[in-house]
This record gives sequence, C-alpha cells and structure tokens, in this order.
Amino acid sequence: MGVRPGDGRTVGSAAKPKTLALALGGGGARGLAHIAVIEALDELGVRPVAIAGTSVGAAVGAAYAAGMDGKAMRRLAIQVAHARSETIARLVTARAAAALFSAALANPMLLDARKLAAAFLPPEIPDDFAALKIPLTVLATDLYERCAVPFTAGGLRDAIAASMAVPGLVRPVEIGGKVLVDGGAVEPLPFRYLVGRADVILAVDVTGGTRGRPREIPDPWECLFTTLQIMGRAIVPDILIRPNLGAFRMLDFFRASAILRAADAVKPDVKQQVGKLLAS
Repeated sequence: MGVRPGDGRTVGSAAKPKTLALALGGGGARGLAHIAVIEALDELGVRPVAIAGTSVGAAVGAAYAAGMDGKAMRRLAIQVAHARSETIARLVTARAAAALFSAALANPMLLDARKLAAAFLPPEIPDDFAALKIPLTVLATDLYERCAVPFTAGGLRDAIAASMAVPGLVRPVEIGGKVLVDGGAVEPLPFRYLVGRADVILAVDVTGGTRGRPREIPDPWECLFTTLQIMGRAIVPDILIRPNLGAFRMLDFFRASAILRAADAVKPDVKQQVGKLLAS
C-alpha cells in the first residue's frame, strides 16, 4: 500500500464506514414517535454504535439496544394502546403505596416507577446493561444535587424507572443513595453523552412543537413537563429530527396509532440526512 503525495490517503484500502449514534429525548406519549425513526434506520440498514435516552427515550432506546426492531416496537405500542382495559389495570397495580404518605398529602394517581417499568417494559429489555447489544446511556436527574446522572452499567430497569419518574406523577427512585427523577429535568435530549463516540449524531426531539396544538391552558402534567423541557433546551447535534406532534399531549398513550402515523412523515427526512452524512 502507498500514499498519494499531498493527500494523506492510503491507496488500496477501503474507506472505513462512518458510524452513527442516536439520542432519544423525553416527551411522554409523544416518545412513541421514536419508533418511526428507528424503522427508518432499519430500512436503511444502519445500526447505531451507541444510544443515549431520557425518560421515554430511555425505554425505547433500551428496547432498541436489546435487539428489538422498529416494527416489533410499533406492534407492541399499538397492542398496549388498544388493550385499554388491560392497560388501565396495569396502571392501577403500578400505583404507589398510599401508606408511604400522610392522608392529607397522598396522591391516589401517583405511580411507583419500578412497578410501572415492570408492568410496561417489554420482556426483551434485560435486567442489566451488560446484556445489551448496543451500549446505552440512560439519563436521570439527581433531585437534590440538581444535576444529570448518567447510567451505563448495573441495573438497567431501575435506571429506566428513574429516568421516567416525572415529578408529581411518578414517585422518585432511590439508587445508590441518590433520589432520582425524570432525566428531562436537566437533559431533555441527551446527545452530548454521545460526542466522540460516533462520526454522526442523530437526535430526535419529540417535545411536539406548536403546530396543530390548540392554544389553551394545558393540564397540570402537560404544563409541568413542558416547563422541564424549556429549562433544559440547548441542543445542536449533527442531525436533529423533530416530528410534528403538536396535536398530542404527554399522556396520550392510547393514541399510539395516531402518534405513529404522524411520526411516519419524518422517515424520508431521516433516511436522506443519515444517508448523506454517512456517505460523505
């Protein structure tokens, strides 16, 4: 093998393929839109070398890292949404124990994060990060230190539970002496944990935007979740995909089919941008 004068390139050797890393943000039910992006990558034949996820993005990212493809995730999401009575029953079993709170402060709707994860995470997601096929970073927030807590090893399901612990809706999770809540409080789109780990970083923002959203006073959970996202927003990855999900709210999980249909519109854009940057 030789080197052409002046260009520094090796003659006779194939160029090393470029790599992709994937950041999946939080957004409640709107996070189901991540599935359409994963389907686009599946159709391109591209697999990320690293994934980072916050909140629902952590759950979808874990399923992807465990080996589930986009189509399998779509089938599961629609199945859960259509089995309304069963899904409500699962939510009831995931409620936090009222005995942990005083009668005056008890919230009958408060969910236990670990029970919620046990009830809804697919069985393909293992208990430990070490069993994943793709390295994954799950982001939670230390409630008292007010900082991000990235998990890359140890108990995977506990880390996902902590990352999805929306304050006021899901009880915080204690891990290693830290009281943890939803990662979106400080990292709504955790692409910075992927810097230097791949040639191209694709980030998916499912916060929804304003198109199609009625200008009305939001419910308390929507208001709280949107406030958290505003507090942590300063994102500039290589590729930023923002599906138009403004018509959907944080807790619209029973509208999974509609969310996925709306998200399908970004698939051509994902393929075009990812294909272009990986080939350049």
